[in-house]
Amino acid sequence: MNFCSNCGSDALKWEIPLGDNRPRYQCSNCGTIFYQNPKIVVGCLALWEGKVLLCKRGIEPRKGLWNLPAGYLENGETVESGALRELWEEAGAKLKLWHQHTLYSLTHVNQVYIHFIGDLIEGKHHAGEETLDSQLFAPEDIPWSSIAFTSTEFAIRRYLESDTTPDTPIVHLGEYIPK
Repeated sequence: MNFCSNCGSDALKWEIPLGDNRPRYQCSNCGTIFYQNPKIVVGCLALWEGKVLLCKRGIEPRKGLWNLPAGYLENGETVESGALRELWEEAGAKLKLWHQHTLYSLTHVNQVYIHFIGDLIEGKHHAGEETLDSQLFAPEDIPWSSIAFTSTEFAIRRYLESDTTPDTPIVHLGEYIPK
């Protein structure tokens, strides 16, 4: 940060504000403290007849690799509505939502992923604006070596390893720890 977005001053300091426990940008002119918090990413594990819907990314990062439909939560959205919006934008699909499926932390990039699980309505899907392709994969055909992000691999593996159903709201907690 170079300037205070409250008053426009360039008198920013990186320090621990009074009563806090970690350094933050603070404006010496107006006193505004700037809190930087993790981004929330929401998405869907959409199922149809035992298959998992994946989208081939059409944008960076990880363009050309497969991912669950997901993206950043927007202001004014619930996590559920954001996940359903991302499913529609990336896969032209709708979901009969079961429940939350995973909560996955990526502290090294300040992100928290929340995936929901449910039934793909009528099995309909198509590649969206930021997607090169969308496909349903049987468990044995999932392209594990071409999965874009660890959050997607985590969500799919927890589904395949558990007895998740519409009536068993199991939430799997995970974290990526860089090597």
